[in-house]
Order: sequence, then C-alpha cells, then structure tokens
Amino acid sequence: MIHYRADWVFPISAPPLRDGWIAVDGDRIAGVSSAAPRRLVDPIDLGRVAVLPGLVNAHTHLELSYLRGRIPPGRSFIAWIRDVIGTRRQHPDARAPEILGAVHAAIAEMVAAGTAVVGDITNTLVTSDPLVRSPLAGMVFYEIIRSIADDPKRHVDQALDALGQAAHSDRVRASLAAHAPYSVAPSVFRAIRAAMSRLEPPCSVHLAESAEEVEFIRTGGGPWRSLKEELGAVDRSWKPPGCTPVEYLDRIEFLGPTVVAVHGVQMTDGDLRLLAARRATLVTCPRSNVHTGAGEPPIQRFYESGVRVAVGTDSLASVEDLNVFAELAAMRRIAPRVAASKLIDSATRQGAKALGFGADYGTIETGKRARLIAVDLPASCGDVEQYLVSGIQPSQIRWLHAG
Repeated sequence: MIHYRADWVFPISAPPLRDGWIAVDGDRIAGVSSAAPRRLVDPIDLGRVAVLPGLVNAHTHLELSYLRGRIPPGRSFIAWIRDVIGTRRQHPDARAPEILGAVHAAIAEMVAAGTAVVGDITNTLVTSDPLVRSPLAGMVFYEIIRSIADDPKRHVDQALDALGQAAHSDRVRASLAAHAPYSVAPSVFRAIRAAMSRLEPPCSVHLAESAEEVEFIRTGGGPWRSLKEELGAVDRSWKPPGCTPVEYLDRIEFLGPTVVAVHGVQMTDGDLRLLAARRATLVTCPRSNVHTGAGEPPIQRFYESGVRVAVGTDSLASVEDLNVFAELAAMRRIAPRVAASKLIDSATRQGAKALGFGADYGTIETGKRARLIAVDLPASCGDVEQYLVSGIQPSQIRWLHAG
C-alpha cells in the first residue's frame, strides 16, 4: 500500500480535494480522501501538484502519424482530403518502417502528455500490436469505407475476421467504425449495427464534420460528389436523403448509446438535441477541425445541448502534437464560458465511458486502475481548474503509478 498526498486531487467524480490523499494497493486505487489516513504506509508527499486520472484521447489515427508536417492546412476540407489521399498512395506498405516507427513514437508522445486511454481509428490494423505492447489502454476501431456494397454482410464479416486475428489484450480491445455518411452505404451502416452485438461496444463514425458533407447528404452534389466520381465510388442507386447527416443516420437507425460520433462541426441545434436524445457521445477535435478547413466547432453549443462530450486530438496529419491538454486549451479559447471542470470531465470520465473503459479509467475512485498523473502547479496558480485547461506541457506531467 502506498499513500500519496498532493496539494490538489481531482477525483472527477467528486469535487476537487484541497490537500488530498490517495491510497494505492498494487495497481488499484484503495481510497481517496481529504484527510490523512490513520495508518500511513509509505507516504509520499507530492507537494504543489494536481493529481488527475490519466487523460483519454477519444479519437486519433495513429497509422497516419508518419504524415506529421506533410499535409498543409486545407483551403477547404475537400482540398485537405485530396492531399491526404495523394500522400498515402505514395506509401502503400502499411508496415513500412517509417510508418511503424511513427506509430511507436506517437504512442510514446501520448503517454508523455498524460494519456492513459486512446480511441484509435485504423484502416490497416497495424496499430494493434504497438498498442498492446504499450502502457496505454485503448479501443482499436477497424474502419470500414464502402459506398457501393452488393453484399454488405460479407464485407462486415470480413472486417470481423480481420479483427479476430489482430493483437489484443485485456487493455486493448477492438471494434468497428463506419467512416462517414458520405463514404458508407446505408446497407453497410445497418450491417455494422447488426454486427455490434458480436463485439464490445462502442462503434465510431465521423459525423457532420464539414460543410461539404452536409451539402452531399442534403443534395447528393457538391465537392464530395465530384471527388467520389473521380474515385469511382458513386452508388448510382443511392438517393440523397435531403436532411442533415445526423438525421440521416438516425433514419437508418444507426444512432444509439454506443455510438461515438466524431467532430460535429456542422451540427445544428436540432442535430445536437437528437444526438443527446439517442445518448451518443460527441468527440470534439477543435485543433484538427481548423487545420483541415472543416471550421471551428461550436463548443459552447455542444455543452448547452446536453450531449455527452469527449475530447480527441485527431491524427498528426492535422495537429502538431497528441497532447489532450493542448486540445483543452483550444476548447477554452473557443468557449470561454464553459466551465473548466466540464472540459476536464470530457477529457477524462466522458472519454473513458464513451470508449467502454469507464469501469477502470477516467476517475479517481476506489477499485479503479491507478493510472494517475501529477501536474506541476506554479506558486502563482490561483484557480487550478482554469490552469489545467490553459495548455499544460509534457514537461509539467509525471506518472505516479503504473496502474
């Protein structure tokens, strides 16, 4: 048993504790309190720090880490996507040393920035083994992109077979992801939904990310139509539903409590209310959204709608680092009226719940894994919560316990 004392402890599931204590037994939390335990064993005074549960990066693409610095900011989302497609085609071997080396480096970077759990989107499953070998817990989402599907169940079954052969552990699990409403046929969405009964939830989808997506779902035209024509990915039998992307997925009965909807930059108030009613989680990646040309997400409206909000960095193709604290600083800049405590909750508890890890991660509570970080606080720090969303750097972070 080890006892840690810190100037501040953030259980997340309860108000912050000034002069807090945490007891750790093995790899589990044995107790949290604002008073020193009667029987102290191996007490460690951490001093002027804030102790938090390890953060949750609910959305990234680790296999794109080799694209760091190679994809310039997009004039529009479609322009950015074209650059990504063109650059990826130059690297057809997903297991090339450059790609795998970048994956390992990105994982190390996340850990150094205080991340304990990750939601990783992959088209190749090359990230499964590196994640299993890392200290991270995570959900590996095997992403399906298929606009034209004559046998949707077969395509999904093939993805399930691939998942079954991928590396996994008690900490690293696997599920499916539907890429987006413009790139997945309705029948494939339904087949993915049906397959989820054979997997641990959740299921991920990029949703309402760009104005081009909204236009395509409403009218069937615009820049996405042009790009799909070039790629030979247009289903001539598909009819535009004439609604928002969120309404579209609800009509085909895809939305639900296990859905992790990513981005939401172009969601209307009605979309957000619908997502909240279906008890889905919305993952926001504000720095990436600006870089890709998708726009600045309406963070304040996200919270006002009552939808569950988690935080992701997206990939190194669209952000300079994988630091969730940097994402919180961007959220604070965009939505200064949203309470700092809500932002921190999104980067811990809500992300862990969304990825299916809420029983072990996301809060500091008895019985949960002791994946704890300590953030150094300057002597001049008054409002600790505000400080934690101001842009914490890895040099200010240390792990307390292997957990």
